[in-house]
This record gives sequence, structure tokens and C-alpha cells, in this order.
Amino acid sequence: MLSAPIDLKTVRQLFAKPEKIIGSDFLRREIAGRMREKLELVKIQPQRVLDAGCGEGADIVHLQKIYAEAHVMGADASPQMLAAAMQNQRAAVSSVGRLLAKWTPPVLRRAQNEGLACADFARLPLPANAVDLVWSNLALHWHPQPDLVFAEWRRVLRTEGLLMFSCFGPDTLVELRQAFAGVDQLPHTLPFVDMHDFGDMLVNAGFSTPVMDMEKITLTYDTLDKLVTDVRALGGNPLLTRRTGLLGRQAWRRLCDAFDKMRGADNRVALTFEIVYGHAFRPAPKKISSGESIIRLDLHKKPPQ
Repeated sequence: MLSAPIDLKTVRQLFAKPEKIIGSDFLRREIAGRMREKLELVKIQPQRVLDAGCGEGADIVHLQKIYAEAHVMGADASPQMLAAAMQNQRAAVSSVGRLLAKWTPPVLRRAQNEGLACADFARLPLPANAVDLVWSNLALHWHPQPDLVFAEWRRVLRTEGLLMFSCFGPDTLVELRQAFAGVDQLPHTLPFVDMHDFGDMLVNAGFSTPVMDMEKITLTYDTLDKLVTDVRALGGNPLLTRRTGLLGRQAWRRLCDAFDKMRGADNRVALTFEIVYGHAFRPAPKKISSGESIIRLDLHKKPPQ
């Protein structure tokens, strides 16, 4: 079991100001678009979809467009991000929709607002076999025990339901770690999990034939201030072992000098993001609860003569 000393309370605090997060949301939107391209290759028509780590709800809007007949739900650990998601959903409603909402029975209006839940990924407020698709975009790396998260996602998925997720891999923010190495020995980034370890976790959790993929995206910056602002907007450092005080003037100078040495021919500073993609299905059970094996007769039919 892999785990990191991540403080979930600190994670919620880091995402308590949606205006700062949403202001630098370009990377999440880019990765979401690439995930949707991968999703187009999978022929499914889910009735219920869960966005795990929905944030301000941008992916919920796109998933609802893709699966117009589905009920798309969202879960996030931050109450403030969920409040922003609710506001965005209301803003997306057209003037015609708002007019029709006046004639919608109160019971149905309440049901429409029950699609967002504040919850730990490993303890979702959903019954077993509740959804056909679990979608999670750049959220899994904030949880200290991803193996428990995978087990929970399998629990809420229906048989042959699909899990699709993305998260940061080990080479993410490698330049930041190198620069801080000359300042102190404290961890300034998360210990991101390797995609092969994620694949093993998926198998151990009971998923079938997981497919893992990885790519690297490099961003460049004119100034260190802008780089640090974006890193903080992406979630910052929620480790229990992190530095709790501010950097002193001399430490900041050493950090700036380290980044200046990394500047390329264009005089810009690069920052690497390793993006891990994964998808897997919840397989049909091979045994019933009493322990007897299930034999699929339809798989053993002789071909027509």
C-alpha cells in the first residue's frame, strides 16, 4: 500500500479560495480536453456519471453535454469549490430554463441540487453499484491513500462500469524540487505516484485490464513570481512534513539564483508536468456470494454452421 503524509484538512484549506484556483485553471482545462478525446474511443452510454474531484464544476458541464440523458454528479472535499460549482451551474441555465424552472415541482428542483456532495474520495456518500462512469481530472494525487480510493470507486461502479482519471506523475515540478534542494531538505512538492504503481493498485482493487498512459507538458515563465503563483493555484503543498514558515530573504535569493541558472536560450524558466492517464472497467463477477463460480454460457456457444 502506497501512501503519502498528506493532510486532508490542509488540502481543503488550500482549495478554500476558488477565485485563486479558477484563475489559473488552464492546465486542468487542457487535460480535461485530452481526457474527453480518450473517452470518445470508449463506446458507453452511462445513465449515472460521477465527477470525483469536480472542483468548480467545469467538467460536469462538458460531461452533461456528452451524455445528455445521464445524471451527472460531482464530489469534492472542498465546500468552497462545491459552492462555486453550484453558482456555475445556475449561471449556465438559460433564461428559458429559468422560466421553466418556475413551473418545476419543488421536489424535482431539490433533486437537481442533490448532484453535488462534499466528501472524501475514499468514503463516497453513494450506495454500491450506483454509477456507470467515474471521471476524475487531476484530483487523485491529493489523497494520501489512492489504493483506498480505487477500492471505493470500484464499489460505486456498476458491473462493466468505466473509471477514467488523470493525475500528476513523479516528474511533475521536478525543476522546483531541484531549485529547493539548494535551500533546504524539506519536501516542497508531493511525492507523486508512478503510473505502474497505479496500475498495480487498480488490479489489486479488482479492476480489469487497466490501461495506463503518460505524457509530459512543459510550461515556461518569464518570472519566478508567476511560476510560484501557478504552483500555488494548482493546490500548493499539503504535506504534514512541509515547511510551515515563510522563506527568509536569503533563502528566496538562493531559490531565484537556482531558477536563473535553469533559464533557457529564450530567458524563460521551464516547469514540467508529468500527466498520468488511466482507465479500467469493473469486471463482471466470477463467483456469487456463496462462493460458487459463474459460467457465462453465451461465451461458450458454438458458431453457426
